[in-house]
Amino acid sequence: MSVNDEREELIRRISATQRGMGRLFAQNQSPLFDSNLTMRQLKVVMILSAGGSASGQELAAALGVGLGTVTGIVDRLVAQGLVSRHEDPNDRRVRRVRLTPAGTDLVEQINYTGLEHLRRVMSHLDTETLRALDKVSRAIRDVADKLDKK
Repeated sequence: MSVNDEREELIRRISATQRGMGRLFAQNQSPLFDSNLTMRQLKVVMILSAGGSASGQELAAALGVGLGTVTGIVDRLVAQGLVSRHEDPNDRRVRRVRLTPAGTDLVEQINYTGLEHLRRVMSHLDTETLRALDKVSRAIRDVADKLDKK
């Protein structure tokens, strides 16, 4: 087996393991599955969680959809009490969307539940394995950060 073949096989196995872990975690109760959010609504919530607020144009660009589609998505999120619209302090013609306290709570609950599942699994690993996992996780993050800056 060539080095490239071995690398591709390792990447395939690691990816399969990650998908399997995702399926296992998805079987556990999560606030994500208790919510009635569509995938696009969830994306908007996550975009707002990461960025604080966004205009309709910014959300449309991030989602790859038209402004009319974003308006409908945001209307439904407002109706669920997860986001609110506000006038942009720098341009009164622009309306910005941000998470409400309920939206922030939902994101925190989703994140907390996922982290708790991961912590439960990792608590059963020995210290040497945790050190190795820490080293590999940092290496992956470093490469991801470098690729993100390009």
